[in-house]
Amino acid sequence: MGKDMITGSEALMRSLRLEGVDTIFGYPGGSIMPVYDSVYTYTRGEKKCFNHILVRHEQAAAHAAEGFARVSGKVGVCLVTSGPGATNTLTGIADAMMDSTPIVVIAGQVGIGVLGTDAFQEVDLVGVAQPITKWAYQIRRPEDVAWAVSRAFYIARSGRPGPVVLDFPKNAQVGKCEWKPVKVECVRSYRPYPELKEDAIRSAAELINQAERPFALVGHGIELAGAQKELIDFLEKADIPAGRTLLGLSALPSDHRLDMGMLGMHGNYATNMKTQECDVLIAIGMRFSDRDTGTPSTYAKQAKIIHLDIDKAEINKNIPVDIPIIGNCKESLPAITKLLDKRTHTTWIDSFRKYADEEREKVIEPDIHPKDGPMLMGEVVNVVSEATGGDAVLVNDVGQNQMISSRYFKFRHPRSIVTSGGFGTMGFGLPAAIGATFGAPDRTVCCFMGDGGIQMNIQEFGTIMEQQAPVKMILLNNNYLGNVRQWQDLMFNYRHSFTEMLNPHYQEIAEGYGIPYDIVIDRKDLKKKVERMLSTKGPYLLECAIKEDENIVPMILPGTSVEQMQLILDC
Repeated sequence: MGKDMITGSEALMRSLRLEGVDTIFGYPGGSIMPVYDSVYTYTRGEKKCFNHILVRHEQAAAHAAEGFARVSGKVGVCLVTSGPGATNTLTGIADAMMDSTPIVVIAGQVGIGVLGTDAFQEVDLVGVAQPITKWAYQIRRPEDVAWAVSRAFYIARSGRPGPVVLDFPKNAQVGKCEWKPVKVECVRSYRPYPELKEDAIRSAAELINQAERPFALVGHGIELAGAQKELIDFLEKADIPAGRTLLGLSALPSDHRLDMGMLGMHGNYATNMKTQECDVLIAIGMRFSDRDTGTPSTYAKQAKIIHLDIDKAEINKNIPVDIPIIGNCKESLPAITKLLDKRTHTTWIDSFRKYADEEREKVIEPDIHPKDGPMLMGEVVNVVSEATGGDAVLVNDVGQNQMISSRYFKFRHPRSIVTSGGFGTMGFGLPAAIGATFGAPDRTVCCFMGDGGIQMNIQEFGTIMEQQAPVKMILLNNNYLGNVRQWQDLMFNYRHSFTEMLNPHYQEIAEGYGIPYDIVIDRKDLKKKVERMLSTKGPYLLECAIKEDENIVPMILPGTSVEQMQLILDC
C-alpha cells in the first residue's frame, strides 16, 4: 500500500481539521496562494469542513479571530500572506497577548531559497513577532507542518492563553511529505499548569477565615478557566463581596448579590473605595493593571493580599502580595473553598451601600435617566441592555464608548464581554464583533463604537455585507475623539488638539453596503428604534447623536490613589 504523499498546504488543512477548527478569518495574497488553493477544496463540496471569512484588512482578521475565541472558548485562526499581510496582523497579535486570547496566525512567506535577499513582500516575521507572542515559528519543511500546527494550538490554548504565529514559506507549502498526524501534548521546559502548593492553599483559607472585611477582585482568568461556578461557590460559602475587572465583567452575573460592580479608573465608586478598607484582598485571575490600582504605592496597603494566577510572572509584578497561589483557578478556588468556614459578612457588605447610593444619585441616575438636554451615552447603553435582558454579548471599541457600555451593560452569562483591555486598540470593536457572531451564532452581539473607532476598520462593513454577520452596531457619535478630549479638558486646559472629528454621512455608507440604518436624535425615539434594531434580522447600524462634551465619571485621575476617585470632575 502506497504512502499518503501530500503537499504542505494539504497537510495544513488536515492539521487544522484535527485541531477542531471550523472557522478561518483570512485574506489571500501571493505568498499564501498554495494554501488558499487547498482552502478552495476544504470550503466546498464533499471535503467542506471550514468556513472561511474573507475580511477586508488583515488587522481585522486578527481581531475577528480574537472575538471568535473570546466568546467560544476555542482558538481563533487567521490566514494571511507575507510582508504587509503579516505585519498588518501585529496589532491584533499584541492585543491578544495583552488580553490572554488564544489565536493562531498563519502567514505566508517567500521561499527558503530567497530568504534574506529582500525578496518581494519578505519580512522577518518570526523576529518581529517573538516579543508579542507565546511562540513564533517558521515551518521550513512540509514534513514539519503537522507537528508545528499541533504545537501551536497546544501552546495557544494551554496555561495562560495567547497568540502563536506560524511563518510558512512557499517551498514548505508546495513540497510533498508523507502524511502523519501529530498530537503535541507537552513541550519540554513549558509547564502551563503549575502544581498547586497545599501550604499556600491552607494559608489562604486560614487568612480568609479570619477576615472581617474580605474583598475579592475577579478577573479575566475566571472566564479563561471556565471557573464561574467555582467562583460563585467560593464567594457564597465565605460571603465575600466581589468587584470585577473590565475583562472579568461577565465572570459573575451582574445581579448576583455579592457583585459590587466594576473596578478601576472608570469603575464603580464602592469597589474602589472598599479596596482601601478591606482587611483581606483576594485577587483571582487578574494582573493588577495600572488602570485598576491607581498609584501602586498607595494601593490596599492596609490589607493582606492573596493572589491567584496561573502565570508566575504576574505575582509581585505590580503589587506585592502576602500569599501567592500559582495555578489554574478552576483547581485552586475549589481547593480553598473546601477549607473555608461558612461565614456571613452582613455589616461589611452593607457598608458598600453608602458609596453605591452616592454614585447612583450623583452619576448613574443622571447618566441613564436624564430629564432634559442632549442624549447621553449612558441612557443609550441602558436601553439596549434592558432590551436584551442581559443575554447579549457586549463588544465595544476603545474610548468613552468602551467605558460607558462596560459600566451599564448587564450580564447573565459567561463569555459575554469582548473588549480590548490591556492594549486599548481603537478599531477593535467592529471586526471583533464579526468574529463573535461566528463564535456564538445563537447569541445577539451588540457592538458599541465611537465615531473615531468605527472609522479605523470601517472597511469591515464589506465583510458584514458579504457574510450578513448579524452585528447590532450602536454608534455613539459625539463628533470627537471623546476620551482624548476629556483628558485634554482635564489636563491641557481645554486645548482640543485634533480631537474634533469631521464625520461622513454614515447613512450613505451603510446604504452602500446594504446594511439597515437608523439614527436617534431625540431620546423619545430611542426605545422604539433600539427594539427595531434588535428585531431586524441580520446586521444593523443605529447611530445615536449624543452630547459632544459628555465626560465619563467616576474617574481615578492619573497619578492618584483609588480612594481619590472623583464622582464629579472639576473641568
